[in-house]
Amino acid sequence: MNFLRFTELCQKGLVKGQRVFIRADLNVPQDDHGDITDDTRIRASLPCIQLALDAGAAVMVTSHLGRPQEGLWTPRDSLSPVAKRLTELLHRPVALVKDWIEGVQLNKGEIVLLENCRFNIGEKANDAALSIKMAQLCDIYVHDAFGTAHRAECSTYGIAQYANIACAGPLLAAEIKAISKAFTSPQRPLAAIVAGSKVSTKLTILKSLSSKVDQLIVGGGIANTFMMASGLPIGKSLCEPDLLDEAKQVMRDMKERGADVPLPSDVVVATSFSPEAKAIIKEAKDVKPDELILDIGPQSTAHLSAQLLKAGTIVWNGPVGVFEFEPFSHGTQGVAQAIATSKAFSLAGGGDTLAAISKYGLTDQIDYISTGGGAFLEVLEGKTLPAFEILSKRAQNT
Repeated sequence: MNFLRFTELCQKGLVKGQRVFIRADLNVPQDDHGDITDDTRIRASLPCIQLALDAGAAVMVTSHLGRPQEGLWTPRDSLSPVAKRLTELLHRPVALVKDWIEGVQLNKGEIVLLENCRFNIGEKANDAALSIKMAQLCDIYVHDAFGTAHRAECSTYGIAQYANIACAGPLLAAEIKAISKAFTSPQRPLAAIVAGSKVSTKLTILKSLSSKVDQLIVGGGIANTFMMASGLPIGKSLCEPDLLDEAKQVMRDMKERGADVPLPSDVVVATSFSPEAKAIIKEAKDVKPDELILDIGPQSTAHLSAQLLKAGTIVWNGPVGVFEFEPFSHGTQGVAQAIATSKAFSLAGGGDTLAAISKYGLTDQIDYISTGGGAFLEVLEGKTLPAFEILSKRAQNT
């Protein structure tokens, strides 16, 4: 995928004295007092911001936060706590500009944070007039928020249409590189792990991957539906019986390509959904009507781990069991450790997936951890993200 990189502009000395508008993802969680509880996204945005400052640019940064009503400013959705945290991390003052659409006074080497972009009427609708006004604020637009790359809004798409120069920041560029490596020219075998509570929420992902991957490993409630479709008993486990035909079709499609959907040969069950529930390991064919499947068994974990160790590329989205409950966490831990140990290029994304990686201390052993939730899922669906599309289009016209 061809697109302009902000790092290249800086290296060529094309950023000094320019007005740079950075769309970052600073949508951080806060407690009831408005204090930031996790500043990971802010820290992830620092390299791009520092790059612009070091290059001698006049830097404007904006982001969304929460889900405010357009046109209505509220302290709960203000970026004020983010401005304070940026000031601490950058060791320089970062003022928050509330009304910025009509113009921003800023000198080179300075930085300001523009108030929550979703306060602006027309932001989510990608209003052309608003997009043009945003574009007029800058000489260079930098998209560095992969978490918003699947949304065509003024600050993520429209401004890129009208800005003099539109490019990808280091965070977005890294996402594009990792995704291209996993799907455009993957090392084979290509294995994908797709897990979650419902097939319906990831059906399009499963269908898309079934035409690309060599192994499609399903887990959680999704695996239960596939097991039922294969004639295995699942007791009172979470399942979607109305989607059995779709599950069968995915398995047929994979088989026709000589690919595989490995199902558990053994499972870990309990009679109640609780961290205190007694965990029982048994053959998948022996699940009783009053039992819940809450994890894959040791035999299945060993089998999947062996497959993953032979993979050339691994894409992971979702834990294979209820890893939050210790008795039912071993399947996910085993799979995670196999991915970390494998020589394959590994790409992981999704909130629960990242939580599992962090829980088992494997963050540094996964090749790339995606920062986008919805955007990552849409990539798995095979969709072209709006941010990728407009940056690629602008690169062709540069």
